[in-house]
Amino acid sequence: MAVITTSATAEQGESRAAALKPLVIDVAVPIAVYYAAHGLAGLGLAASLTLGSAVPAVRTAAGLLTDRRVNTLALVMLVVNVAGVALSAVAGDPRLMIAKDGALSSVIGGSMIVSVLAGKPLMTAGLRPFVVKGRAAREAAWQRLAAGSAEFRRHERNFTLTWGTVLVAECAAKVVGAYTLPVETMVWLGTVLLVAAITLGVLVGNVFAGRMAGLVVAEEA
Repeated sequence: MAVITTSATAEQGESRAAALKPLVIDVAVPIAVYYAAHGLAGLGLAASLTLGSAVPAVRTAAGLLTDRRVNTLALVMLVVNVAGVALSAVAGDPRLMIAKDGALSSVIGGSMIVSVLAGKPLMTAGLRPFVVKGRAAREAAWQRLAAGSAEFRRHERNFTLTWGTVLVAECAAKVVGAYTLPVETMVWLGTVLLVAAITLGVLVGNVFAGRMAGLVVAEEA
């Protein structure tokens, strides 16, 4: 029993870290590239968004070609960036630019919430491989839990719902702030809001990811 408990605890810790990987690769990296190109290198909005689209474009193509499945999170990020390029001509008012960034980014969080309502949590695809680790017994345990455990499905929904909610809230705050606070304030506050949202997502969302991993390990044993 002690061995199983220790193993479950270790798996929960690994899964909490692994749960961030899809967000880091498919969301954080493109956003970081965009800000680096636009804010630091001084490139135009369209060019910066195009550079930021490189990683999600590759990830989307790789998922289709190698795994024959759609990397939904990468695809959503790609659509957001492409929409941003298409709307880049609407520039001019700095407040509008800040609000537009928030509105486009909200597509990511909104897609997560919709996926939960549709019964197909968006973040599951990224978390599952790290919990299963390619083991047939663990894959079978995951499938049994997904089919017959209300607790497991609740944690699965709550994990994606947590991230979707904090991202939508962050975007809403950015849009409101764009028209109620000085532009100079929003230049730095926008980044603070994003960091705060990610931190909250880590603290709350990873609780559910750890619980899912614990259930899978226990079921496998």
